[in-house]
Amino acid sequence: MSGVGASVVFFVSWWLFFFMALPFGVRPEAEPEPGTVESAPARPRLWLKALVATLLAGAVTLGLDWALDRGLISLRPAVQP
Repeated sequence: MSGVGASVVFFVSWWLFFFMALPFGVRPEAEPEPGTVESAPARPRLWLKALVATLLAGAVTLGLDWALDRGLISLRPAVQP
């Protein structure tokens, strides 16, 4: 897989996994302060979710690259007329 292809796969899969991880562990504040939305999370832990998304996207990118190099998956029929 080319560098551009790997970057595209990583970028798309990172956002997919990040949005999938967002709802996990979210709890609203017990007593929200005035001026805040009642459904705002108390501790969203976005850095942890970004780390999880990075690890999963990296694993998917490396796995897809490995499968393409071994010939387990071929994209040639999809791009040839």
